[in-house]
Parts: sequence; C-alpha cells; structure tokens
Amino acid sequence: MATEMPNDDQAIRARFHIVYGEFSLAADLTLPGRGVTALFGHSGSGKTTLLRAIAGLERHPGAYLEVNGEVWQDGERFLPTHRRPLGYVFQEASLFPHLSVEANLDFGRKRLAAAERRVDLAQAVELLGIGHLLARRPDKLSGGERQRVAIARALLASPRLLLMDEPLAALDGKRKAEILPYLTRLREELDIPVLYVTHSPDEVARLADHLVLLDNGQVAASGHLAETLARLDLPTAVSDDAGVVVEGLVAGHDAAYHLLALDFPGGRVQVAHGPESPGKRLRFQVRARDVSLSLSERDDSSILNRVPATVAAIADADTPAHVLVRLEAGGTPLLARITRRSRDQLQLQPGKSVWAQIKAVALLA
Repeated sequence: MATEMPNDDQAIRARFHIVYGEFSLAADLTLPGRGVTALFGHSGSGKTTLLRAIAGLERHPGAYLEVNGEVWQDGERFLPTHRRPLGYVFQEASLFPHLSVEANLDFGRKRLAAAERRVDLAQAVELLGIGHLLARRPDKLSGGERQRVAIARALLASPRLLLMDEPLAALDGKRKAEILPYLTRLREELDIPVLYVTHSPDEVARLADHLVLLDNGQVAASGHLAETLARLDLPTAVSDDAGVVVEGLVAGHDAAYHLLALDFPGGRVQVAHGPESPGKRLRFQVRARDVSLSLSERDDSSILNRVPATVAAIADADTPAHVLVRLEAGGTPLLARITRRSRDQLQLQPGKSVWAQIKAVALLA
C-alpha cells in the first residue's frame, strides 16, 4: 500500500556525515513524522551511530536535524540530549535497581510539568501491561518485563520522538514473543514517531511502517515498508526469507474451516486463525518462496489463495536456477521466486497478466 510523503510539519529530516577512523556514515534522510521507521542492516552498518547522533549524544559538525517542524541541530544551534524531547530505550533496560517499578516510572514522569505530559501513568501502564508489576523491584522481573518497564518510563517523558536501539536483542525467543504485541500496540495507539534499530527481519515485518536500509555506513534505500521490501535491486529481495508485508482488513471468519478472510487492494486471502472483529486491520507476510505463478486461475488445486497480478519486473536470484519476479496486484507489490525454466515456459515478461498462487500466509498478529 502506498503512503503519503511526509508534509512540511510532519517529517523528520536528518543529515549527518560522521567519520570514525576507517568507518564513515553518510545519511541524508526525510522520514515520516509518525509511525515506526526501522533502521535495518547488518552489525557495523551504522544503525546505532545514526541513532546516537539523532539523540545528541555526540556532536558532529555540519549536521542537521529537524523533528516535525522543530530544528534540534543545524549550523548555529545544538540542543543537548537533556533538552531534546525524546525517549531512548537501550538493549538493556537500565532501571534503577533500588527503586520499585512505580518509582522508576515516576523518575521519567516527574521531570515534566503536568501541562507538558502527553502520556499519563495509567495510559503507559495499560499499554505495556505492567500494572501488576508496580510494587516489584527490577531484580524480581523477567527480561521482557524489565524492557516493558523501560519503554513505559521512556513514554512517560512525553517524547516527541522515541528512539529504540535493538530493544529485543538481549531477550530469548520466548521473551521477544511476549513483548512484540506491546510494541505493536504502541505503533497503533500512540502518535509518537519511533526510530527502531534492528537487524531482525521479523521485527521489521511486525513493527515498521517505513524502512531505512543501511549498508556499510551508506543509505542503500529508504521508503515505505512494502515498496522497499519488494525492490529487486536490494539484498533483502534475494535472501531466503524475502517477501512482502501487506495490511488487510478482516472480512469474515469461516467457523467450519477455521479460516480468517482478509481483504487487501489486490484481492482476498484466507489464513488459519480464530475470529477477529470485522474491519480490524491486520498485517500478513507473503514470502517469495511461497508464491507460484500460473497463466490461468486453477480451481483444481489445494492452494486457496489466488490473486490476479501483473508482472512488473524480473531479476536474477541468488542461484543460477532461479529468478525473482515482482508482481503488482491491485497496487500491492508481491514477490515470487520461481525457476528460470518456469519463467521461460510461461514466457513471463513485464506487463504479462498472471495468477499469483500463495501457498502460505503468515499473520503478523
């Protein structure tokens, strides 16, 4: 789905040129002033360096930073970190060990006058599901609970920008699964722009609206999540997990077969899932390896999800036997990974009409 470009007063504009010995970071970005922007890339690509510069933890000559119409740094001014209305969540929760959860939350809240508070205690506690933890000390919390408290504390500073530096990196798979739904709620319910550093494709798919791909200190791409994931000229397209993320609306539930129907601009998909409220927005992921192509709609197949599409582009994959096909389905980009032989047998070329047969849909809920 396409998104509107940031307007003049709802955008984050960041320009940095940073040199550390043999490593340099060059970033000139205009990002949406709402939603979650993921800074994604391998270790050492410059993600945390960029985040620290935006936080004002280091001062770099010639830099420029504007957040939703307010200039925090340019050639004449530099707001130090303590004067920037931001929240920062690190990999480790860094809570005060001698204080209860409630006292840790108060530390962020009491820094502001009542009139300046955009997020109140009750809202933060409810959003992160930590009401039953308020009397505990940090050493009595699990890793996921500590990180939820740290996020709540950052929110209670009423930030105009929330920075999150791999907040799930120190957690095991179970704790990550525990905290991801709370991060999804933050994206859906709070109008605070988030810059989220990660090297996890799963976190990008679950949380991001906008994607910045960093590679060796350079911005390889920046754009709406679905469009960027579907670009054939980026390394994300040739990985084994390559695929796109689509947002759909709940259209109904087949109780007999336990299938949830989701409508999106390209058609309808069904996924094994319990009932959800009609009209609710849900994300789902379609991997390129789970999409096959046919020139006609096949009714004699076990594949339930079939949508009409048009071939937009074809590129080499990471093996000589395969190609990647970008499809357009009602304005929704899809990727298909097929053999070169199938491409030739179907005589695929840009502009050709096909049916995308989606063998698996992963609901990101």
